[in-house]
Order: sequence, then C-alpha cells, then structure tokens
Amino acid sequence: MMLWYGHDPSGWGWFVMSVGMILFWSVLILLGVLLFRTLSRPAGTGTATAPVQHGPTAEQLLAERFARGEIDEDEYRRRLSVLHMGGGPRLGKD
Repeated sequence: MMLWYGHDPSGWGWFVMSVGMILFWSVLILLGVLLFRTLSRPAGTGTATAPVQHGPTAEQLLAERFARGEIDEDEYRRRLSVLHMGGGPRLGKD
C-alpha cells in the first residue's frame, strides 16, 4: 500500500496558506468597498464643502446683547445697520 504523506504541507505550510488566504480575501473585500464608494458617489461632488460656521453670528451676538439689556434699541439698530452694510467693527467704540 502506498501512502502519500510526503506531499502534504507541514505546520508552517498551513500557516503560510492561512495567512495568504486571509490577505487575499482582505484585499478583495477592500477593492470591492473602494469600488462601491467610488461608483456610488454622486456626480459633481468634489472635496469642496460648505464652510463650517463656528459659534454664533455677529447678528446673533448683537441680539443677545440687546436681549440682556447691555445696549439700548438705538444702539442695536445702529450696529445692525452697520453689519448689514458690510462695515466691520470700529475700534475705540463699544
């Protein structure tokens, strides 16, 4: 009777084959995910995004100061008109 044990991989052979199979399927799945993400991206969307606003706007801050009573109505309306005209803050005045 002839036994074919001489052609079976040893312990290291099984380890290398296992690692190779895990790497193969990992790369295949990664390529699939990248392909899906690329093809499902809507046309015309690039890396440019709308600027993220941090904190309240100048008008909101002005309205809060008016609501707290720090400035009166005339001061509020004057500063609001300056904001709408595009004027920046004036130095030396509060």
